Amino acid sequence: MDLDQLHTFLEIVRLKSFSKAAQTCYRTQPAISAQIRQLEQELSTALFERLGTRIQLTPAGKIFCEYAEQILHLRRRAQDSINELERVPKGELVIAANEATCIYVLPQVFSVFKKRFPNVELVVDRSYGAHVIDAIVDNLADFGFTQLPVQEKKLAVLPVHTDEIKLILPVSHPLAAHQSLRCEDLTGHPLLLPKAGTTRIKVNQWLEPVEDRLQISMELDSTEMIKRFVLAGLGISFLAASHFAEEVAGGELAAVSLAPDPIIRRLGLVYRKDKGLSKAGVGFIQAVTELTAAQHPSMEPTPQESLA
Repeated sequence: MDLDQLHTFLEIVRLKSFSKAAQTCYRTQPAISAQIRQLEQELSTALFERLGTRIQLTPAGKIFCEYAEQILHLRRRAQDSINELERVPKGELVIAANEATCIYVLPQVFSVFKKRFPNVELVVDRSYGAHVIDAIVDNLADFGFTQLPVQEKKLAVLPVHTDEIKLILPVSHPLAAHQSLRCEDLTGHPLLLPKAGTTRIKVNQWLEPVEDRLQISMELDSTEMIKRFVLAGLGISFLAASHFAEEVAGGELAAVSLAPDPIIRRLGLVYRKDKGLSKAGVGFIQAVTELTAAQHPSMEPTPQESLA
């Protein structure tokens, strides 16, 4: 039993004629007669009584007619709801991102997106590092923001943000006046390091030549906590420049580049390649790329298979 058979059946009921129903269904009369025979065989009962040139429903046919109308009505409602969803998207999008991205990137993206899709709920899943990738691969989140490169082949990657990882310290610190610092310059100073993540990996590589002479005071898993502890004079640390721009502008913190080469942090939007994107999903990508173009004119946010 399929929807086309139900439509044919109801056309015969409406027109009280196989030949007229054949015309409205754009089929031959033998073809629609075959459809009704298939229905009757499946239901193990006759649906029509043939009285000469006239037809009428059997008692079973009358019962089946009521259900056929309900089924096709539900089908129309389902189609209307889907069409409405495309016209006025609803539902939710789940975004996986770490704390810093939630604070410094997502508010602007969400603001643009919600103006265009006010009926779509945005749900933030606070994740860290590899957990963002896992959430997307496992289909627990629709989109994720993570540091690049991303090696997972199942994901499309859209570069969206770049900035420099710098040393942050109190403005009164003796190293604050330097334009740049080498890892040797940090020995003897208490360090507050990110507990995990790509930034920690890059900082570890930069510090490797002096790792046996370092004074690691604390390992912290929060960007805001790192800033507060640095402000309190508990040590110096490393953060992406965009994460402390307000404190530097307000004269609360100082920032120094790392030498001999700056450490550059790249952020990407990731999503499954094989997952169909809703209109809201496409709109989210557009909101991200528009902000990328405004903030980083030199970047070309083109989806990539992988970034090595």
